This record gives sequence, structure tokens and C-alpha cells, in this order.
Amino acid sequence: MLFNSIPFLLFFIVVFLLYWLVGKNSVKVQNLTLLLASWFFYGFTNLKMLLLFIALTIAYYYIGLAIEKAYDKSDTKKAERIGGRWTTLGVLLGVGALLYFKYFNFFIDSFIQLLNLCGLHAGFHSLNIIMPLGISFFTFRLLAYVLDVNHGKVHAEKDFVKFAVYVSFFPCILSGPIDRPQFIKQLHKRRVFEYEMLSSAVMQFIWGLFKKVVVADNCATYVNLVWENMSSVSASTLLLAAFLYAFELYADFSGYSDMAIAVGKGLGLKVADNFHTPFYALNIADFWRRWHMSLTQWMTDYVFMPLNLTWRKWGKAGMILAIVINFLIVGLWHGDSWIYAIYGLYHGLLFVPLILSGAFFKNEQIQTYSRIDIPKIKDFGRMFLTFMLVVLGFIMFRAETLGQFAQYLTGLFDSSILSFPLFISGTKRTLFFVVVMMVVEWIFRDNYKQTVAYRPLYELPVVARVCVYYLFIFCILEYAGDAQNFIYFQF
Repeated sequence: MLFNSIPFLLFFIVVFLLYWLVGKNSVKVQNLTLLLASWFFYGFTNLKMLLLFIALTIAYYYIGLAIEKAYDKSDTKKAERIGGRWTTLGVLLGVGALLYFKYFNFFIDSFIQLLNLCGLHAGFHSLNIIMPLGISFFTFRLLAYVLDVNHGKVHAEKDFVKFAVYVSFFPCILSGPIDRPQFIKQLHKRRVFEYEMLSSAVMQFIWGLFKKVVVADNCATYVNLVWENMSSVSASTLLLAAFLYAFELYADFSGYSDMAIAVGKGLGLKVADNFHTPFYALNIADFWRRWHMSLTQWMTDYVFMPLNLTWRKWGKAGMILAIVINFLIVGLWHGDSWIYAIYGLYHGLLFVPLILSGAFFKNEQIQTYSRIDIPKIKDFGRMFLTFMLVVLGFIMFRAETLGQFAQYLTGLFDSSILSFPLFISGTKRTLFFVVVMMVVEWIFRDNYKQTVAYRPLYELPVVARVCVYYLFIFCILEYAGDAQNFIYFQF
């Protein structure tokens, strides 16, 4: 059930009315409405996977209670031992589910290929395993929960409905953002309808929908055509397609995140931020502080920091090893292919110069010319270099194999790079909307926080604000590209 579909619109209208009319005086009714809506939303795609999802939710609910109960004992050493065992069980269950459903066939296929290289014949083959939608996202919520309970950062939730809503909240279940256990605190209070919050939600949903169907889907038309014919197009066309894929991926994923955050707002709940103008980053570390922020923060807290503390006696060498392993996992999180592992390794290695120079520890602000609000030449150069490094990584991300990546990269090193790229019907319009997206995000770059998102629009007269709404709605209806699935549904 896609956000940009009539079934979702009808579904959300029903949930919205039940939530605010029937449940307006009862936090229990509100939470139960969210849980039933979330399970229906997930089961709409595959009922069998819903049963597995509910089973995992129940298992982690009791594991969390068991961890907290263990630490209630007066014997500290015994409590740590028992609590640690329950936490280990929770981690193994979550990682095991990921390895089985997402990576088991990958490991089998890789082993078969290795045997073939050695001249041996494998007497087995991969299995027909169906990967549950959103498994990369909801397992990270479950893992964060047991780890935070074990470290005393949150208390185990005794109300199953509240816990289950945290795990399955329908706007975020299929493609994030990845909320942390602190989200549960919001479910303890009755939500009160606020017009300003709903107005902000509508604005953000329209903006996310515009990015998805007008920018991302139109970019996809050009990108898919070029990738299907990469051996017969010019280097300049390949370069333009590489740029447009970066904007497609960003508009698709950040558009989904904007809509998910907006749906949460419409229900009085704050969902984790996920993007903050990543293409205006000054270096690769800054990029990852702005790109898929909920994943980056999750990996920082649960992978990089523990590894960095373990190897801190090695100084910068230990930090480099920790960051490379961290991004190797980030790459593999995206899919069961060696190309994703190399993509993660590529980004991890880009951090090495920053760590050695000390720039990794700096959180710099873009310097602009105050009168015209454009970046100063030095910072513009840094942003452009970072963008080019990101684009190169995205070519790898888009490729299905290393061979295809090498073919695309080789095609860029051709004298035809100086020729005019291929333009098909709608290419100029697509480029125009990409520019619109980037200009709007530059203007509102300091207002990305969901509590104040797009607040400058409130300063406009009502008539002007309504005109802005209708302008973007008109573009959505008139210039939407051919419908494409959300890219991150596959992860």
C-alpha cells in the first residue's frame, strides 16, 4: 500500500477519523487504533509475514521484561549475567532473522561460486526464501530496544500494545525512519489534536509527494533508459544519468521519509528525522550526518562507538578500523550482494583522510555571502567534491554487479564526455524540477526539524500560502512521472 495511492488515502482517512473522534478521550483507544491499523497495513502485503512479525514482537516484548526483571535482583553479578544472557538471546534472534531471511541465499550462492572456482560441483542450491518487507527496519528497532533496556537507557515496556505500536507504527514499518525506544514515551500520553501540527503535516506530505512522484519518478525514466543502453550512449549521457540517479534516490527516499513523518504528525506523534539537505554536505562525514540520519545514528551508537571504545588504545588506527567495519555493515544492510559490501567499504575508506587530518571531529557550518545567501567559493568547492564522491558511490549502488559498475565507469572515460548528453521527452522538465527541489531545500535548510518544518511559510499571508499548496498539488497531478515503487522497499 503505497503512500501515493488511493488505497492508502482511504485507509488513512479511516484511521484518522477513528483515532481523533473515537479515541480523542482515551490513550488506550488511540494506541489500540494505531496497532490494529499498523498490523492491517503490514498484513495487506503478505498475511503470512504478518504472523512472523507478530511472533517476533511478542518474543521481544517478553525478552525486554526478562532483562529488566534480571536487574531487579540484589546480586549485581548474577543480575548482569542473567540480563546479559537475555540480551544476547535478543541480539541473536534479531540478527538471526536478518541473516536467514535476507542473507542466507546470498551466503549459499557465494559458497557455490567459490566451489565452482575451485573446480568442484555443489550438490545443493539456494532456497526459496521470501524476505519479509521492512525486515531491515523493524529488526533494528527490536535490537535497539533490548540493548537500551540492558544498558538502562529505557525501562522495559509493560504495556504490550504500546510496545507493539513502537515496533510496527505503519508510516515507518516498510522503509523507516528507524525510531528508537524513546518513541514509546509518546504513547503514554493522550494525543491532543492541534491544527498547526496538522497544517505542518499537510505541507510536509505534499512536499514529500512532490519529491517522489515529480522528481524521483521522472528521474527514474531517464536513468532506467540509460542503464538499459549504457554500452550505446555517450559518456556525457552516462554522467547526466549518474547525477539524475543521485537526485532520484534522494527524492525517492527523503520523499518517503517526509510523508512518513507527516503521517506521524497528523496523528500527533513525532517520528525520527531522516534527511537534512545531504547534497549540501562539506565532506563525507557531514554527508552521513545528513543522509539516512536514523540509520547513521543507530550504527554510530550500536556499532561504531562500541568498536571504537574497544580499540581506542590503537588511537586513530583503531578509529579507522571501527569506521570501516561500521560502513561495511551499512553497505551489507542495504542488500545481499557483494556490490553493497564494496559500496560500504568505499564510504568507510573516504573517512580515512578526515580522521587523519582531524576534520572528522569538526561539525562545520556552510559559510555564505550574507547579501545573496549563496555559499562562499571555498565551501561550494567542498560541497561539489563531496557530491561527486557520493555520485560515484551511487553508481556502484545502482549497479547489479561489479562488472556492470566497471562497464559504467569505463564508459565515463571517453572523449564523448565533451558532447551534449542525450535528452528524451521530458528531460528538460525533469532538470527544472530537480533545480526547484534543490533551491527550496537550500532556502529551508535551517528549518528541517519536524517541529518547525517549513515554518517560514506560516509567515506568508494565507492567500499566498494556499497558492503555494495548490502550485505543488498542480505539479503533482500534471507532471508526475511513471509510477515507480519506493526504492528502499527492497531493503
